[in-house]
Amino acid sequence: MAETTVHHFAPWAGRYSQDIDWNLKPPASPNLAALVSTTARAYARQQAFTCVMPNGMYGNLSFEETDRLSDDFAVYLREVLGIGPGKRVAVQMPNSLVTPVVVFGILKAGCVLVNVNPLCDAGEMQRQFKDSGAEALVICDLFTDKLADILPDTPVRDVLVASVSSLFPPLVRHVIQGIMRWWNRVVPPVAFGATRLEHALADGRRIREGRNVEVRQYWAGIAHGDLALLQYSAGTTGVAKGAMLSHGNLLWNVEQIAAMGRAGIVDGKEVVLTALPLYHIFAFTTNLLAFFRVGARNILVPDPRPIRKLQRAFENYPITWISGVNTMYGALLHEEWFNVYPPRHLKAAIGGGAPMHPAIVRRWERLTNSRLLEGYGLTETSPLVCFQLVNGPPKTESIGIPAPRTEVRLLDEHGRPTAQGMPGELVVRGPQVMHGYWKLPHETAQVLRDGWLHTGDIAVMDEDFSFRIVDRKNDLITVSGLSVYPNEIEEVLSSHEKVMEAAVIGVPSAKTGEAVHAYVIKRDQSLDEAELERHCRRHLAVYKLPARFVFCDALPKSAVGKVLRRELRRQAMLERSRPAAAGAAPARNKPAKERA
Repeated sequence: MAETTVHHFAPWAGRYSQDIDWNLKPPASPNLAALVSTTARAYARQQAFTCVMPNGMYGNLSFEETDRLSDDFAVYLREVLGIGPGKRVAVQMPNSLVTPVVVFGILKAGCVLVNVNPLCDAGEMQRQFKDSGAEALVICDLFTDKLADILPDTPVRDVLVASVSSLFPPLVRHVIQGIMRWWNRVVPPVAFGATRLEHALADGRRIREGRNVEVRQYWAGIAHGDLALLQYSAGTTGVAKGAMLSHGNLLWNVEQIAAMGRAGIVDGKEVVLTALPLYHIFAFTTNLLAFFRVGARNILVPDPRPIRKLQRAFENYPITWISGVNTMYGALLHEEWFNVYPPRHLKAAIGGGAPMHPAIVRRWERLTNSRLLEGYGLTETSPLVCFQLVNGPPKTESIGIPAPRTEVRLLDEHGRPTAQGMPGELVVRGPQVMHGYWKLPHETAQVLRDGWLHTGDIAVMDEDFSFRIVDRKNDLITVSGLSVYPNEIEEVLSSHEKVMEAAVIGVPSAKTGEAVHAYVIKRDQSLDEAELERHCRRHLAVYKLPARFVFCDALPKSAVGKVLRRELRRQAMLERSRPAAAGAAPARNKPAKERA
C-alpha cells in the first residue's frame, strides 16, 4: 500500500490513492534516449503513432520503426552533419510522424532539442534560432517561405525539410503532397539549400548499417542533470525565454504523470488523441513522452482547426484518452457530429493550459460519460504540478492536488504563507522544476528563489487540500481598490447559453483605476449588451460588472488555444490611443483577430 503519512509540506499526501506514493521512486532510465529505446523494445510490434489527415488518409509507425528511424536520424546528425553532444537542433513541425522520429533522434544523438512553433513569424524564428544557437533545423515545407530571408543571419548551418505526410506509405504520401503542392498550392518553393528528411534518414541508415554504428554510445554518458530541451515560453510578457529542461526534469515529470493517471491506464492498451501541438510542453511531455512510456498508441492530428478536422480520428480509432484545453472541449461540444456520436471508449480527458469552465466540464462529462480531469502546469515545470485524481470525487474549478515529490506553497505579497482558504501566489519546488532560463540569469533569479519557482499564478487551497487557480497575478484587475479576478467573470459570461467564448481584461480608468472589459463571441446572434449585463448582475457584485462588452468573431489565442489576454490589452490600448474623428462615436464591438 502507498505511503499515507501526512508531511508538513504535503498535507494532501493523505488523499493519494493506493496506487500513488508521495515518495515516488526515481526514474529507472538514466536519460530520455534510454527511455525511448527501452520502451520501443517492450512494445516493438505495436503501433506507436498514427497520423490522421482530415480526409481520413493516414500513416503509421510501430514502436520498432520509430526506434529504428530515430537511430538513423541520430547517426545522420552525428556522422554526416558533425553536430556534437550538447549542440542545439531546432524542430519546427506540426504534429506528424516526423516529429517523434526527429525528436527522439536528437535526444539519442546527445543533442539538445529546441521546440519552435511552426506558426512563429520570421522575426521570432530568427530570435529563437540566434538565442538558442541552433546549428540545424528540421522544418515543415509549409513554412519554408519564412526562412529564406532570415537564414543568413542565424547560426543554422543545415536545414532539413519534411512534409506533414513524410513517412506515410509511398502512394498515400505522393497523393497528399500532390494535392497540397499542385491543387491547394500551400507548399512554397524552397529558395535555399536544404536536404529532404527522407534522404537524411536514408544516409543515416546506410552509415549505421555499413559501419555497424552503435547508437547507444552517443547517449551512454548523459545523466539526469544534462540539458535535454530548450522550451521557449512567452509567459505574460510576450518576450520568449528558453526554459532549460533537463533529462531528469522530463523523466521525473513522466513518472509523476504516470503515477497520477495510473488508476486509468493499462500499459500497452491505451489510445490517446493528440490534437494539441507536440511542440508545446503540455502535449510534448504528456502525449509524446508519458503515453509513449506506457506503450500507448498516439493518434496525431496535424491541425485541429476548424474542430471538425477531429471527426475522422474519433470515428476511426477507439480513443481512450484525450488532452486538450477549455476552448477545444467547448468547440467539440458545439459540433453536431460529436453530440450524435460521442466517443464510446473514452476513459478520461485531460484539461490544462487555462482554467476549465465548470459549465463545459459538466456538459462534457454528461455527454461522454467520462471524467474531464483538470491539471495545472507551466513550461518551467516540465509541465505537470497538480492534477485531479482519476478515481477522486468529481470537482469543478479545481486543479487537484500536487503530483508526488512536488511541494507547493501559497504566499502573500510579503512572501508569507497564506491561511487555508485564502488566495496567494503559488510557488513550487520539485524535481520537474527547470534549471533556469537560457542565458538569462537575472530573469532566472526573479522566478527561482531558494529552489522555489514563483509562478505568478494566484491560487487557493480548500478544505480537502485541493487547489484552485484564481487567476494570473499580472491579470488581476483592481477596481476602486477592490480585487477582481477575470476568471470569475469569464465563467459567469460563459454560463450564458448564448455565449460561445469570453475573455476579460482590465483597462485604465480615470474614475476607478481600472475598468473591466469583456470580449464575447456569440453563439446566438440575438444576444445583446443589455441581456448580458442583466445576466452578470444576477451573478456578480456591482464592482465586478464589465464596464464594456465587445462582441467579436474570434479571440487571440496561443498555439494550444489559450486566450492571450495580453494581446487583448494591447489592442485595447491601441484603440484608446487613436484620436477619435470629430463628432464620431467611440469604436465599439470591433472583432479581436485570432492569431496562432
